[in-house]
Amino acid sequence: MPKFPFTSHAVGHIAGNVYSALAHKLAGFSGEVYPLHVGDTWLEPAIGCRMEDLTVDRYPGMHRYAPPQGRRDLLEAVAERTARRSGLAVTPENLLISAGATGGLGAVAGALLQPGDDVLVLTPYWPLIVGILRCYGARPVPVDLLTDGEAEEIRGRLDAARTDACSAIYLSTPNNPSGRVIPAAWIEAIVDWAAEHDLWVFSDEVYEDYVYEGEHAPARPFSPERTFSVHSFSKAFGMAGNRCGYVVGPSERMADLCKVSTHAFYSTPTASQIAAVQVLDGRGDDWLADVRPRYRQAGKDAADQLGLAAPQGSTFLFMDVADQLDERGLIGFLEDCADEGLFLAPGPSFGPHPTHIRICFTAARPEVVGRGVRLLARRLGR
Repeated sequence: MPKFPFTSHAVGHIAGNVYSALAHKLAGFSGEVYPLHVGDTWLEPAIGCRMEDLTVDRYPGMHRYAPPQGRRDLLEAVAERTARRSGLAVTPENLLISAGATGGLGAVAGALLQPGDDVLVLTPYWPLIVGILRCYGARPVPVDLLTDGEAEEIRGRLDAARTDACSAIYLSTPNNPSGRVIPAAWIEAIVDWAAEHDLWVFSDEVYEDYVYEGEHAPARPFSPERTFSVHSFSKAFGMAGNRCGYVVGPSERMADLCKVSTHAFYSTPTASQIAAVQVLDGRGDDWLADVRPRYRQAGKDAADQLGLAAPQGSTFLFMDVADQLDERGLIGFLEDCADEGLFLAPGPSFGPHPTHIRICFTAARPEVVGRGVRLLARRLGR
């Protein structure tokens, strides 16, 4: 065990700047900046669901702690929404309101994993999952999902990667960073395979509301007794700064998640939970109906400019730039882009993808994203 002056071995294996090692150049850049490395939106939440809309007169106690599991009104609203979407019976006992999906996945990992466990992580993956797993002493084992094969091929890849120490599998759909919506047949095959090997399933579904081609297939209906799905008001409703999300899982395990979350962040910010209740009263659905086609168009415009297929979902494009790299490798390419104000997320943050980049096409206003994408297209000769 490390003693003074050393820190945890796990921390030493966790990346710091996962979205851009060059973000420090942002502050000193004098021209227009194209911050396409960050997964966020240029839009504000629905009117009536913003922090400026909340007052102490209307919500007395809004600056006090909320219950660690979450406010009852929010738990009930989320339960109703989740039951309607999944077709499963869902009660507040199946839920934890978390400090963003990040806090939710941390609670899942802390409750279910122990040091020495392996977790199969389907790649490309959301970057913070590997750090979360390592914080709890687990080892992420990447499994490549960049294929157009059949479900049986996915099972074969899982078989090849599985170890005796495997205890769980993590997947993301619609996928961050690839923009792919994982087909229902694949989801079913993955969950069935996990059941055959007595594994937990961690399903990251924060982009479920942004599907442009096909349909989102939630994982829990295939095996609700072993599956924890994680969701986010941040991504769904433009509330990233509020840090509010939720976990849905088997009721008999949720108390264990709540133990972890209580000792990690105690409770999700009360005002954020009030805003989440507001957004679930119908205003959020109206907002989504307006925003979803705008996101779809932004993704299609960026993809067309770069010669890529339009994303099936999420707010990202993931592309291989191997033919543009010199002896400096990917970091040299990213540095050249940053010198022109263009910031992109590096592929290795999303798994074993050393020549890829990720682009968020909602990170800034469409005209700004458009100029940044055109700059990238020129650099790529497209």
